[in-house]
Amino acid sequence: MKWMILLLASIIAAPVWAGGLDSDLAGIQARWAEIQYQLPEDKKEKAFEDLTNQAQALVDAYPDRAEPLIWQGIVLSTYAGAKGGLGALGLVKDARKSLEKALDIDPAALEGSAYTSLGSLYYKVPGWPLGFGDDDKARKYLLKALELNPDGIDPNYFYGDFLIEQDQPERAREYLHKALNAPERPNRPLADAGRRKEIRSKLEVL
Repeated sequence: MKWMILLLASIIAAPVWAGGLDSDLAGIQARWAEIQYQLPEDKKEKAFEDLTNQAQALVDAYPDRAEPLIWQGIVLSTYAGAKGGLGALGLVKDARKSLEKALDIDPAALEGSAYTSLGSLYYKVPGWPLGFGDDDKARKYLLKALELNPDGIDPNYFYGDFLIEQDQPERAREYLHKALNAPERPNRPLADAGRRKEIRSKLEVL
């Protein structure tokens, strides 16, 4: 089973509740990137578990905003990736609920990141009877993410990865190269560097 979901991150340092939604989100994003890209594998599960509590507090503080729900979904998904096995199924189901709620509030929030995250879940989570994986839904959500953010590193990366899963290496290579050449994201060098490393690894084996 593949559970690792690597998604949009920021490394802007800011404590949660430091002053407004943007800075509060930055605290979650910064910690997520630190855990995902810098912590040893055996430390990640506990760190992501702790981060889920911060993500929930952020959702509670901004119940009418989509952005905290998106990041709650991201944190839960990556926590599931660190946890692995059947024990991760409940986490990815909770992640899906958060992302679907975010879409109900504002589908375009964070350049359509909820679509990217949901698409990733649908092709990486096992299908019935264990999970809710569905390649048709994955394609729909990932294409919508690309419609909203056609030049973004994450939507291109995940659609390329999805095409690898669909045994379409030539098309996958096209999207992975586009992801590799995506514009740098301000104040997000750690996330961009980590993503580009993943992209290069996939291109090497295509």
